[in-house]
Amino acid sequence: MRPLPTLLTLALAAAFGGFTASAINAHLDNRAEAANASAVLPTTAALPAAVAGQAVPSLAPMLEQAMPAVVSVNTKQVVRVRNPFFDDPFFRRLFPQVPQERINESLGSGVIIDAAKGLVLTNHHVIDNADDVRVTLADGRTVQAEFIGSDPDTDIALIRIPAEKLTALPLGNSDQLRVGDFVVAIGNPFGFSQTVTSGIVSAVGRSGIRGLGYQNFIQTDASINPGNSGGALVNLSGQLVGINTASFNPQGSMAGNIGLGLAIPSNLARDVVEQLVTKGVVVRGTLGVETQNLTPQMASGLGLSETRGALITRVLPNSGAASAGLKAGDVVLAINGQRVDNAQALHNFEGLSTVGRSVDLDVRRDGKPLQLKATLKEQPRAVSGDTLDPRLGGATFADLPESLRQAGVNGVLVNDVARGSRAAQSGLASGDVILAASSGQFTDLASWRASFSPRPQQLVLSILRGNVRGQLVMR
Repeated sequence: MRPLPTLLTLALAAAFGGFTASAINAHLDNRAEAANASAVLPTTAALPAAVAGQAVPSLAPMLEQAMPAVVSVNTKQVVRVRNPFFDDPFFRRLFPQVPQERINESLGSGVIIDAAKGLVLTNHHVIDNADDVRVTLADGRTVQAEFIGSDPDTDIALIRIPAEKLTALPLGNSDQLRVGDFVVAIGNPFGFSQTVTSGIVSAVGRSGIRGLGYQNFIQTDASINPGNSGGALVNLSGQLVGINTASFNPQGSMAGNIGLGLAIPSNLARDVVEQLVTKGVVVRGTLGVETQNLTPQMASGLGLSETRGALITRVLPNSGAASAGLKAGDVVLAINGQRVDNAQALHNFEGLSTVGRSVDLDVRRDGKPLQLKATLKEQPRAVSGDTLDPRLGGATFADLPESLRQAGVNGVLVNDVARGSRAAQSGLASGDVILAASSGQFTDLASWRASFSPRPQQLVLSILRGNVRGQLVMR
């Protein structure tokens, strides 16, 4: 096996949920000296209540209503300390007080969206792998939270708190946001609770950011820093229009805000919450195609005037695309009127769509325009190896986390391998990523299934385990 080259990813604050409260000490060492009494500014320097008879605009009335709905989300995770000496019984007898576990604490934000039911919306990465989640309300109460469900691929999580006299934020229509609209971010950056920053909507529908999941972000220049994750982005009417999730800074998330914040639209969050409440999981729709980006030479050969669109390389049998009449060689230029620039844009649209959704496709076939209508079908969440090939018996497979796909990795995830199973005896392990196989080409779970028709005579898997590549011959 050889080391896998390190994936270069942008410095994103998707680790905001892992912000450690103690880190604040490093930023507060240079405290300002107390000012002398003579240096205090006179009260006359304050803004007047009115100018030329007109009241000075203020966000205070709206924030008085909205801020009680924004909470602090505190998590604890017990992590086992890996030390080779702990494997030695003699060492453990000599040093019984040496800790073998540590507790990682982190701080994020959340938004109460249903006061009667105590439902709190936050980011998946804020509560991911937490052993204990507690919510601190604006009035100082701290309560234990119950996990309802989460969707890692959109970074949305739902928790419930058993508390009364809660305030909830009404969900606004994020589709109505326009570039230039004023918005306000509320959260707990660097542990400073109930912090408000303001700005405008810098862009809508932002995507193509490496290392994040399905993307349809609201971009804002309202300051979003570590600890803001899961907090509220509200409009001037006090409606929740987004869930703050990340910011961009080439120097790293702890370098501070540079006016490039990202929020999950409230309409997307609403759809995810509805599925989490009713089903416990998020089920996505899919066209059932494999695609690739176009090169200038390919675009010219296909009679296209510009190099853009998603080139269909394979249509899976019994899929929505097959029923609609899509064929290999077709180029999808738009879906439901939304421009498709590349293969990732089409994949991203699918990931944000529900099962049964009907879509209109703007297609070019042999250089000629074609309009097709397709219905998205359910995307399987997991596949048993026994249904694919006996040599994979005992293993289950799932799609890769979307964050890995955004980082350029294609394949399927080995979700679980039963001890003593045929797959385990061949060396397959839970957590492996299958990048290629002798069964045929594939990019995701659906095409992985299709690649086993017919079954290969010899089954060799190219896998990624940690940062190391290798091959396994399945017997």
